[in-house]
Amino acid sequence: MKSLLLFCLLTLPVAFAEGPYPVDPASKRQDGVPKGTVEKFSMDNSRIYPGTKRSYWIYTGGGYVSETGASKIPIVFDNLIAAKEMPVTIGVFVDPGVVDAPNDKSQPRFNRSYEYDAANGNYAKFLTDELLPEIAKTRNLSPDPDHHAICGASSGGICAFDVAWYRPDAFRRVYSMIGTFVGLRGGDEFPTLIRKTEPKPLRVFLQDGENDNNIYCGDWWMANQAMERSLTFSGYEVNHEWGTGAHSHQHGGAIMPNVLRWLWKDFPKPVAVNYEACRSRAKEMLVPGKGWELVSEGHGFTEGPVPGPEGTVYFTDIPKNQVLRVGADGKVAVFLENTQATNGLAFGPDGRLYGCRAGSKEIVSWDLATKQEKVHAKDLNANDLVVAHAGTIYATEPSTHAVWIVRPGQEKVLGSDAFRGVNGVTLTPDQSRLDVADPGGRYVWSATRTADGSLANVQPYHHLHLPPADPDPRSGADGLKTTKDGWLLVATAIGVQICDQPGRVNLILPMPAGARSPSNLCFGGPDRKTLYATAGDKVFKRETQLTGALAWETPVSPPKPKL
Repeated sequence: MKSLLLFCLLTLPVAFAEGPYPVDPASKRQDGVPKGTVEKFSMDNSRIYPGTKRSYWIYTGGGYVSETGASKIPIVFDNLIAAKEMPVTIGVFVDPGVVDAPNDKSQPRFNRSYEYDAANGNYAKFLTDELLPEIAKTRNLSPDPDHHAICGASSGGICAFDVAWYRPDAFRRVYSMIGTFVGLRGGDEFPTLIRKTEPKPLRVFLQDGENDNNIYCGDWWMANQAMERSLTFSGYEVNHEWGTGAHSHQHGGAIMPNVLRWLWKDFPKPVAVNYEACRSRAKEMLVPGKGWELVSEGHGFTEGPVPGPEGTVYFTDIPKNQVLRVGADGKVAVFLENTQATNGLAFGPDGRLYGCRAGSKEIVSWDLATKQEKVHAKDLNANDLVVAHAGTIYATEPSTHAVWIVRPGQEKVLGSDAFRGVNGVTLTPDQSRLDVADPGGRYVWSATRTADGSLANVQPYHHLHLPPADPDPRSGADGLKTTKDGWLLVATAIGVQICDQPGRVNLILPMPAGARSPSNLCFGGPDRKTLYATAGDKVFKRETQLTGALAWETPVSPPKPKL
């Protein structure tokens, strides 16, 4: 099978006199080197970018993909493949899409910025779900992501990084020339997200010049340097070449052979995550080499994971009306049937399993041994709940934007309806505060607890990251859990966001490629260091260095945070 190198194409005018740059011998035709072929194709049936038409070219080793342009790509490929400085490769060169004008007096809709600049992963879906499967019908492409590289210039440069960022299971080698990591469609957020997100197995080369664009949306020169510093901070294998050039292919094309040599160095050795070089929170919170593992799949919609006795974990399947149990041996079995759309779960200090039963609008609990049921509150359409050490129940009701309080043996009372939205709920380790997720906003709200367990001082507190350039601007904040050290874990649209006590996101854990966003989470296992996450029809887990706090246990005071 052949390796793949994909180029996001963009034609750039040369508006700044630069160069000449040294010409690498691999950029010149060499005697005796087999000449590859370039074929042109078209595509007009995209579901992700409806109505678009585009051209693409396929290079098969042995020109729109010109031998006289700045990069001289077919010549470079031929020479490097012949010299065994890169693997036998199929090159794919893709134009951005265009939607035809309805008549000759109208303009077409040019999709270049929409496709390339949007830092939302849509172009990655287009490549992996539409274009590459079409090419694979006639080309023998390797499925190994370590065999795939991607390159682009300007908006194509950020697009190349965006594709690998969102789909490291498909691309792991990136070359960005004069990349547009500025404020057009969320690209300016990448330097921050790189520092906060769990490192990915990527090898990245950045090229830019000090006379690059400095316009209304940002400074390319400074943005590319910020990218390089962030990638270095998080331990990525990153290389760069800075120059004096402007916004053109000239410099990036001249160094193309050396960049490709570096991207493919030590091939076929896989590109790996280097935790030793990482300076982010990942190094202290995660276990190197231990990512997400599938626990169970084939469910309707999973929710409400909670740790039970002896390392077990319980979770709900809402549409199938089940509560399921993950045993200490990892086996999954049904614990309860006919649960009437029970959603959130929690254990109480009495050892009972509590649940939000949406079908009957009740808060109920079950004895683990006998499965005997008890009703604690009625006429409450609760989504999630937490039970404090003293036995007080706090339950969220999205329809009223409220948190309700159910004290032992008493009727429910309104805790507060000062929240903009409510979903997941948890207590801090010392049980002095109640945290409440707002899925429609970008905050986790915080309320202080008074001596009798009432709520006061409600405010939006934990500031979450939103999906960049996503048509849905909501955080999707759902389930919440805390650690003994005071970290708050939030299930969100972009993965598990981990906040410090002052409310700042320090680390983001994306879910596996292809998985849905997490709906809820908990710490299970005998040492409560295994993070479980429910996500659509699946449940995942991963080892961590964090230790979960359990609300029904004696409160503990976490360390004082750095402010």
